[in-house]
Amino acid sequence: MAQPMLARLKELRPEANIDVLAPRWVLPLAQRMPEVSEAIESPFGHGDLDLGGRWRLGRTLAARGYAQAIVLPNTLKSALIPLFAGIPLRAGYVGETRYGLLNVLHKLDRKNPPPMVERYLALAGALQAPLPAVAETRLATSSTNLAQALARLSLQSPSDAHPVAVLCPGAEYGPAKRWPAEYYADLATKLGAAGFSVWLMGSEADQAVAQAILDAQPGCAIDLCGRTDLASAIDLISASQVVISNDSGLMHIAAALGRPLVAIFGSSSPKHTPPRSAAARVQYLAIECSPCFERVCPLGHFRCMRDLEPERIFAQALAAAGRTN
Repeated sequence: MAQPMLARLKELRPEANIDVLAPRWVLPLAQRMPEVSEAIESPFGHGDLDLGGRWRLGRTLAARGYAQAIVLPNTLKSALIPLFAGIPLRAGYVGETRYGLLNVLHKLDRKNPPPMVERYLALAGALQAPLPAVAETRLATSSTNLAQALARLSLQSPSDAHPVAVLCPGAEYGPAKRWPAEYYADLATKLGAAGFSVWLMGSEADQAVAQAILDAQPGCAIDLCGRTDLASAIDLISASQVVISNDSGLMHIAAALGRPLVAIFGSSSPKHTPPRSAAARVQYLAIECSPCFERVCPLGHFRCMRDLEPERIFAQALAAAGRTN
């Protein structure tokens, strides 16, 4: 969701080198963005203040002579390293009252917050500057890494004769963003009968939901959750014929790869975090209590997801893949 901002920076300052400081697990994603010169590891865990460590990293980065920093998270601690690095222009949203830490302070309209992509895009320009059109995101792929991943995982290479459907059943925020496991199992079975190999993709945190899918329909899919790094996941998804995903990071990766995509929304809103791709088909019922942005359905009925039945998603997946039956 930040890549259009990076593209805008490159458009405004084509001579600039743009480096990204991010946690280790994010680095492969940044390395696949053509706008990024270097991806630098941030060693700090979620909620980890570590003032001494941030000071040392900041002083190390100071030697690079950066002209500007753009801070995407809204936390106070995320604004410390640019300050410690002595970067003269430090832009971001006010967030956790970051006056002094940042000196180009953008303010968010809390009553009418923009989509996340536009929220980040605004940070590339001057305060109150009108937003340009949002570019579609694009990630580079590696055929060499794809071949190695296929061999390591003993997977048949996807092709028109051997199509692959990728299912992304996880969502880090909570179960309210996840289409039911038994629905994914039903969908996987339907796709298998239609001639697709079905891969379940996600992180180690998604292994439980992947197992629930396989428990509901044994043998309906190949479970790759937790068995790939992010770079391999990008390349494997790039070779698929269709992707079906909850509102998650892998949904945005599939969109950035231009893959035919069925994006399932329930507790979250496609207005807030839409897949930026003409090849994406958003499935969202917009019932009266949605979006609630809760981790668990507060009303207990989970209709926003349960009323999106497998037959509907299956039909959308076939249409996205260019299949009529």
